[in-house]
Amino acid sequence: MSDLMKVSSNPHVRSRVTTSGIMQMVVLALLPATGFGIYNFGIDALILITVTVSTTVLTEYTYEKLLKKKVTIDDFSAVVTGLLLALNLPSTVPWWIGVIGGIFAILVVKMLFGGLGQNFMNPALAARCFLLISFTSIMTNFEADVYTGATPLAELRAGEKVDLMNMIVGRTAGTIGETSMIAIAIGACLLLLVGIIDLRIPGSYILSFLVFLLLFGGHGGDVNYLVAHLTGGGLMLGVFFMATDYVTRPITKKGQYVFGILLGILTGIFRVFGPSAEGVSYAIIIGNLMVPLIDNATRPKAFGIKGGKSHE
Repeated sequence: MSDLMKVSSNPHVRSRVTTSGIMQMVVLALLPATGFGIYNFGIDALILITVTVSTTVLTEYTYEKLLKKKVTIDDFSAVVTGLLLALNLPSTVPWWIGVIGGIFAILVVKMLFGGLGQNFMNPALAARCFLLISFTSIMTNFEADVYTGATPLAELRAGEKVDLMNMIVGRTAGTIGETSMIAIAIGACLLLLVGIIDLRIPGSYILSFLVFLLLFGGHGGDVNYLVAHLTGGGLMLGVFFMATDYVTRPITKKGQYVFGILLGILTGIFRVFGPSAEGVSYAIIIGNLMVPLIDNATRPKAFGIKGGKSHE
């Protein structure tokens, strides 16, 4: 009994894991997708990635310097935001799109809400959605020098056949970092192995999305149709690198399962019934907005509390 009554001052849990260490590991995990994106789309992709990452880091540094706050760019969170945003952009967009998106992600979504840990949605995805709404024609132009056709999901939506092997390897049109399922999977495995992420959100996201497609996709159990949806449209990039964001995901384990299921259903709705063949970015952003409700509904009751009232 005495073992259960020990009292000590907080903090009770200590860890050598730091924010900087986590962010650096995420950057490392994104390198396969980044490298393949540069190989796939050429110098334009490299320039856009460089400009976007530089913008996010410089924006955070400038904001904190002007307001005489502690400079936090050494935690690498701005680098992660810039890299994720760049990987969600077509290589065909002009460099200034990366600048606008980078400033919006850091200044509007992150810093004005208090900085890292206070933002209510994923900054990179929020910036991408802002750019999609503001510059629709530019953001939906995927006709690079090496690819002149539509994205595989757009072709699938039009009733055309797609080459699954090209989608898995990444030899397709799309954003810089979404095309190669193999490259994304390598990075995801690294994060799983070192314990940065787990499978609660990714697993429930993918499973619920597949169930939705089986029920409402109109193709039954067609394996080619299901695999094409899994490998296309940035689903895997969103599942493993953005839906699992520590700041904007639920904190409870039950909540993370609910969150993943919600994202799978929303993605299915956008892809099957919406006007666009994509939908991952909007699904995650909407899911981020629902996180406080999910946490509130799944938070364990304190000992001695029932129905929100204590019993004396």
